[in-house]
Amino acid sequence: MDLSKRQETIIEIVKNDGPITGEQIAERLNLTRATLRPDLSILTMAGILEARPRVGYYYSGKSADKILADKITRIKVGEVKSVPTVVSESCSVYDAVVTMFIEDVGTLYIVREGGMLDGVVSRKDLLKTTLGGHDIHKLPVGVIMTRMPNIHMVQENDSVWLAAHKLLTHEIDSLPVVRTVQVVNGKDYEVVGRFSKTNVTRLFVELGEGS
Repeated sequence: MDLSKRQETIIEIVKNDGPITGEQIAERLNLTRATLRPDLSILTMAGILEARPRVGYYYSGKSADKILADKITRIKVGEVKSVPTVVSESCSVYDAVVTMFIEDVGTLYIVREGGMLDGVVSRKDLLKTTLGGHDIHKLPVGVIMTRMPNIHMVQENDSVWLAAHKLLTHEIDSLPVVRTVQVVNGKDYEVVGRFSKTNVTRLFVELGEGS
């Protein structure tokens, strides 16, 4: 978030002399309260200043970068997830390739009845298979998919920071967003969304537009 010189001056005044009223700040800057109102609104909405009725403005102690970091850690995966693209384990590699291109995604999630996660197949997996001389019309995608427990995933209540960190750490295009389902033999994971690099980019742009 870029601040104007006047906004930076306001922050210094509040930091040194707060709590201080808007009228007092305006007097220090030889401006009217009306002229100053937009700057105070921006700083308050950004979280850099806090306003208390009949008391004045306080400095929150947070930099613009820290405020942005706080926003990212507060936003949950469930708020920004996309619709997942899923196929069954019996789907042929050929059909998986077609589905990937039609849906314009880089990863397919393999599910069984009830939408329970069985595996993941990436664009790279499909490319390696198609170049390997296999009959992709007959080869089921279940043969080449990555299976549990080697699948990286996130839950809806996880922060987008954690999800983005997983994408970067594991060098993958997307993560299945799942809900844990208790079953007789342990746990299953129902696929309810997709979190991808596109979600990260879209969120980054939206935060920039709102700053």
